[in-house]
Amino acid sequence: MACDFGIQCLLLSTCPACLLFCHVFQESLLSSSSGYSNYRGILNWCVVMLVLSNARLFLENIIKYGILVDPIQVVSLFLKDPYSWPAACLIIVSNVFILAALYTERRLAVVSLHISPDNTFSFAHMTQISCQVQAILLCMCVCVSVGGVISLGVYTVLFLKLYSYQDTNRWCREIRQAKAKKMTRSFSCPSVAQSNGSAAHTHVSYPGNLTHRDMYYFVFAPTLCYQLNFPRSPRIRKRFLMRRLLEMLFLMQLLVGLIQQWMVPTIQNSMKPFQEMDFSRMVERLLKLAVPNHLIWLIFFYWFFHSSLNFVAEMLQFGDREFYRDWWNSETVTYFWANWNIPVHKWCLRHFYKPMLRNGVNKFLAQTAVFLASAFFHEYLVSVPLKMFRLWAFMGMMAQVPLAWFVGRFLNGNYGNAAMWISLIIGQPIAVLMYVHDYYIIHHVNTT
Repeated sequence: MACDFGIQCLLLSTCPACLLFCHVFQESLLSSSSGYSNYRGILNWCVVMLVLSNARLFLENIIKYGILVDPIQVVSLFLKDPYSWPAACLIIVSNVFILAALYTERRLAVVSLHISPDNTFSFAHMTQISCQVQAILLCMCVCVSVGGVISLGVYTVLFLKLYSYQDTNRWCREIRQAKAKKMTRSFSCPSVAQSNGSAAHTHVSYPGNLTHRDMYYFVFAPTLCYQLNFPRSPRIRKRFLMRRLLEMLFLMQLLVGLIQQWMVPTIQNSMKPFQEMDFSRMVERLLKLAVPNHLIWLIFFYWFFHSSLNFVAEMLQFGDREFYRDWWNSETVTYFWANWNIPVHKWCLRHFYKPMLRNGVNKFLAQTAVFLASAFFHEYLVSVPLKMFRLWAFMGMMAQVPLAWFVGRFLNGNYGNAAMWISLIIGQPIAVLMYVHDYYIIHHVNTT
């Protein structure tokens, strides 16, 4: 009689009866029905092959072009060009609009005590802020590309923050008008007083939040959504702060080096195939640009959303550190856009998407409107500094709507995740080449 230990006994070769049986019913490991899921070795192999392939490309780049990395060249963009300084001055001038928003809210808080709530006040408030911010954004057209991008980004973030500031305080006024005598917690996020020995922060209620300290804390906090009492960390961790600072400095130098050494030569070599409309060479240039472009995007994501935002949050003891979620596991396009940039997602959800739903707009139209607004800001942040209107970023964002429908309808699991990665790796370099090509045609070909 065969031993009951089966395969284990056969492997040990200690039972003579088991030597008569060497086969059992079982599936091959690579068959889906086998239930096998430990592919760690294959994942390591993919990583090794990826490193070797990119090492070859990088070595080829060094042999062909030499060392192109020059940090001084980046600094000279700001020091030698006089138009870079007005951009810095415009950032300083932004304090005027911050204070205007604060004093407007203070006035509305006093007026709302004596009259019934009226949306006219909020509309006038937002009209004032919008006109001020948009006027400055239009003035930035005189700035160079680098200075314009930075200033435009600052003012766009400020516009979103002031919109949230106005919206939240308007909700507080409505609650007070509804005879809510005192707010003992944050309007948008419940906050319980800490009793575990950590540092406790004073909780404020409306209109006690309308102070300069509260306003500027929100302006510098790594969030776009205002609330009366932000969650606060008990202390500043110096080691954590130093690690994030070192990461910021190192990754910034790495980004500049990769752009100068890898991206710029590839883009320059891509202009001739695009001018000659050589489709095969265009595809080859696109695929060659996709690797460094995607690597730079990943490094930038870590530098900004992990290192930089955590550094600012630690300095301000800002407790909510959820700046991103596991977007790399996205199986749908909508999941990616909802989880790779949490500050923007929260703002869109709180101040744009949910108000549309409350007004009776269906979910698909509301989601499309969110993508439309995002596409506008993407195009705005590119076209204004480059001083050309091409809609490549706008169309790239709006293309996410049918792509999201297709992936959600026909793909799922690993196939959906692969579609997300392909859209990231291929979509971005297409837009980059389009803008560079048009910029080259306008500023170099047409001027010769």
